[in-house]
Amino acid sequence: MDAWPKLQRLALDPSVEQWAELTGTIQDFLQEELDLLGTQAVLQTEDAPPRAEDLQTFLKSLFSSGFNAAHPGFMAYIPGGGLVTSALADWIVKTMNRYGTAHFAAPRLADLEFQVVETFARWIGYGPGFAGVLTTGGSLANFTALVTARRARLPENFLLGILYCSDQTHHSVMKAANLAGFSARNIRIVASDADFRIDTAALKRQIAADRSDGLTPFFLVGSAGTTNTGSVDPMSELALIAQAEGLWYHVDAAYGGAFLLTDRGQKQLAGIAEADSVTLDPHKGLFLPYGTGGILVKDRDSLIEAHELRGEYMPDLDRSRAHLDPFSLSVELSREHRGLKVALPLMLHGEDAFSEALDEKLDLAQYAFDEMSNCSHFQLLNKPDLSTFAFRLVSKTGTTDDSEGLNRHFLDEINSAGKVYLSGTVLDGEFAVRISILSHRTHREQIVTLLEELDRAASCLVV
Repeated sequence: MDAWPKLQRLALDPSVEQWAELTGTIQDFLQEELDLLGTQAVLQTEDAPPRAEDLQTFLKSLFSSGFNAAHPGFMAYIPGGGLVTSALADWIVKTMNRYGTAHFAAPRLADLEFQVVETFARWIGYGPGFAGVLTTGGSLANFTALVTARRARLPENFLLGILYCSDQTHHSVMKAANLAGFSARNIRIVASDADFRIDTAALKRQIAADRSDGLTPFFLVGSAGTTNTGSVDPMSELALIAQAEGLWYHVDAAYGGAFLLTDRGQKQLAGIAEADSVTLDPHKGLFLPYGTGGILVKDRDSLIEAHELRGEYMPDLDRSRAHLDPFSLSVELSREHRGLKVALPLMLHGEDAFSEALDEKLDLAQYAFDEMSNCSHFQLLNKPDLSTFAFRLVSKTGTTDDSEGLNRHFLDEINSAGKVYLSGTVLDGEFAVRISILSHRTHREQIVTLLEELDRAASCLVV
């Protein structure tokens, strides 16, 4: 029995007329939503079930609740812009439905995906011999890096291997370790300093202690822009430590990697080219739709050795071209081609458009920080290395009593108005509010609105 609501019953291959009507309805829906984007509340609270009188009504009801990460006022977590030119590429790829995992199946698509990886490698500063693959996001990229490092640096019985990261490292690294067969006792979480960057002296002491205990240090993670505060670990210093200790050095640049397109970003991330592997997330800093990530590995053979297994049903393949076969570089076998949704925006807009947009985000974050520095209500917890920073609201008396309750109410007051949307975190054991500016739609006027909302909410709560 057909349990789905009857919108319209089409043949599996619609007619030309039906196709035109269907795509026209979807285009009208999308255009209306984009036109209204800045006027809608960032947090939409409608909780009615989806309605299915017709396709447009059904689509509207699906997207009428939850927070809207594509909104220009969304500055929580890491914003997701969702460029329409990338979405169009996804539409093309999924309509054509070419097998995107092997060069023999779709050679021009495989070449294009590697061209995208080459572009990322150029931004990082990698020389010849690298490999990489586009992933669903940073979590799968970090997992891929860890599995590659485990295969390259540890024996088959790998449970003496020790991983190092800071207390600001994204939790996907710990999840990746668990999935890769390591338990919590294999993970060393190193304290961060006053600027929320990994404490390298503490790191060295921990490595020495582990070696003394007969363990095998093998994997070090540096953050090129943490989620909590946007802080950038000392890339070059970590590279020297990794080299001296024989560690695989991985940089999680999911948030910050795209800033390599700017002069300021290159200075902040100096030394990233020394990493053995780098995670990137184009659905963050390149404003692409969710589901666009990437992992690059300096030593091509390491990535292939960790992932390549060929089924008997597959044709004979040239091993020297394995870097063009995504199935040889990741855990995935059946998946769509991902290169076009990165390549098409770069071709249509040009790299300079992204550089200029990212420079603007750096300017906006610094502007917000400078303006807030002049207000005694706010305790700023870090200077923005990139476009994210954290702060707390403080009482007029300067006391810290019930700081958590005050700041949670403060965050709720800001978000409930619907003009901007921020998020919270915990730093040094205390709740804090964070601002993250990373949407191509966020401009000076939204930061002015943000500052007005901060002042309004503070006036409501601070006594």
